[in-house]
Amino acid sequence: MIGRPESNEAAEYYFTYINRITSPDVVGALAEQSAQLLPRLRAITEQRSLHRYAPGKWSIREMWNHVNDSERVFLYRALWFARGYDTPLPSFEQDVAVRTAGADEIPWSAHLEEFAAIRSATVAFFRHLPAEAWARTGIASGKSVSVRALAYIIAGHTAHHLAILEERYL
Repeated sequence: MIGRPESNEAAEYYFTYINRITSPDVVGALAEQSAQLLPRLRAITEQRSLHRYAPGKWSIREMWNHVNDSERVFLYRALWFARGYDTPLPSFEQDVAVRTAGADEIPWSAHLEEFAAIRSATVAFFRHLPAEAWARTGIASGKSVSVRALAYIIAGHTAHHLAILEERYL
């Protein structure tokens, strides 16, 4: 069961991410996104990756560390629910994670290597997911979400931050 998520498969807020992905093949979209994105990100220099578009805003490194962390969280949720666990999962507070990650101390190239590794694991997980698992749901952050929606959220969240990167940082 792949195809676009229905409106009842995630909280309304997540459709800002889900709607960025138009393909009914989210696994293909995740793989293609990575292949297209990495060369663009590698063009950003180490020095430029420390840029903040305004005081108090995240640096490029902090933003991409957030993308990496978020993909891990969303993938864990997908794993949890796909494997049939029904225990609700907690919220993820992005500002706490960014504040404690030390992202500006990590080379930009390492953030990109990490993204490639995380995305490879994400694609492999979804590529081998049993058909019936895509429809499984669970509670995360107090809201119901399907495994299928989580796959779209991952791709859409990355697309969202790429747009911010291009519009505000570059």
